[in-house]
Amino acid sequence: MLETSEETLDPENWQEFRHQSHQMLDDMLDYIENVRGRPVWQPIPTEVRAVFQLPMPVQPGDLMTAHATFMQDVLPYAIGNAHPGFMGWVHGGGTPVGMLAEMLAAGLNANLGGREQIPVEVERQLLRWVRELFAFPDTASGLFVTGTSMANFISVLVARTAALGPAVRQTGLPAGHSLVAYTSASAHVSIAQAMDMAGIGTAALRKITLNENYQMDTAALEMAIIADKAAGMTPFMIAATAGTVDVGAIDPLAEIADIAARFGIWFHVDGAFGALGMLAADIAPKLTGIERADSIAFDFHKWGQVPYDAGFVLVRDGELHHSTFASQAAYLQRETRGMAAGSPWPCDFGPDLSRGFRALKTWFTLQVYGSEKLGHVISNTCALARYLRRRVEATPMLELLAPVALNIVCFRYRGSDRINADIVVALQESGIAAPSTTMIKGRLAIRAAIVNHRTKNCDIDTLVDAVLALGTDIERQRV
Repeated sequence: MLETSEETLDPENWQEFRHQSHQMLDDMLDYIENVRGRPVWQPIPTEVRAVFQLPMPVQPGDLMTAHATFMQDVLPYAIGNAHPGFMGWVHGGGTPVGMLAEMLAAGLNANLGGREQIPVEVERQLLRWVRELFAFPDTASGLFVTGTSMANFISVLVARTAALGPAVRQTGLPAGHSLVAYTSASAHVSIAQAMDMAGIGTAALRKITLNENYQMDTAALEMAIIADKAAGMTPFMIAATAGTVDVGAIDPLAEIADIAARFGIWFHVDGAFGALGMLAADIAPKLTGIERADSIAFDFHKWGQVPYDAGFVLVRDGELHHSTFASQAAYLQRETRGMAAGSPWPCDFGPDLSRGFRALKTWFTLQVYGSEKLGHVISNTCALARYLRRRVEATPMLELLAPVALNIVCFRYRGSDRINADIVVALQESGIAAPSTTMIKGRLAIRAAIVNHRTKNCDIDTLVDAVLALGTDIERQRV
């Protein structure tokens, strides 16, 4: 008779484990509470990098040692987006509430692929809230995903099904297919990646020129569609952007919706961060037309401040969305009672069968802070961007390179591209502030993306003062 194993991964001493757990929680709360006093970012020392090049451990270690390694060698060398001085990319700052919710979700360890369970109902409640936010019908479907890159991919696949029918899932794209899609020259790279992964190909993506406000030029869009149709092509999708990566521009959504309707083309909005501007009374009017989209992709982990990751895709035609992904499999058999009830399941609307409980930290964030306060946070980041714009315009040694549509400011020190690039690297390595760079009409810009709810006017002043000081110092060294 085979012996049964007594092995378990639960603690041998729950009291000791509980004590260590409380210490870990306190350490992270201390980190968040005092993050302003830390460097935004700092280079990784060689000896720290070496810690993570060691072989896989064979024998058990202990939680205290692992925790100490995290505090000493991981926490100080993260990218720093929890810090109010982080302005490099559109990363949300997270919240203590979201952190605690993530801990609860990890303890529950629910798989939200499906089954009859309340965690799935939490996600469905979030879907109802999102429908309401964007004025979508009750028949619209939605899904939590890793981020907008995956949400864009799902949207391309649903649009492909709309154009070719569900049979495309079995037959694939016909040889020499004629599908073409349209997006702006400033669209996120994930739109092209989605075309690639969907088997349509990046050559079938038309990148439409920009107007003076860095938005998609709708006249050029319409001309491209007419030309493609005349050439025997099949326009199947227009991907507008609500909050471009470079400057935060919002494409003219209402005009694009009109064009999509006139030509019978799927209207998608990549609203990675900008779509949640619907929560802010002063930003929502800028998004007029988004309520007419066929699909919307956005991230709660950006302007919504939910801890990573928490992307979302919303599709107007829930039946079409379902027919794009639903699969028959014996192990996915549905019932009207028991654990296999509750169909349709989230796995019927996307490629993932194994899915974490992303909805819980989003639910906690909305329950604790409320949509109005989150909207005020969004408005404040835009107000801070306008404050930075005024500082730039009032400073002779600085130059504004693009209009400030939302919360992103592109400016430069009056000097060469090399000097501006060196200023940004020096800023990052100093730990004082962390902007990034981009190219605006062939000129290198210092790009400040203000997303963190902790950022204040004083952080903007620190950034501007440091840019001026570093620019002067770098110029002096090169004389």
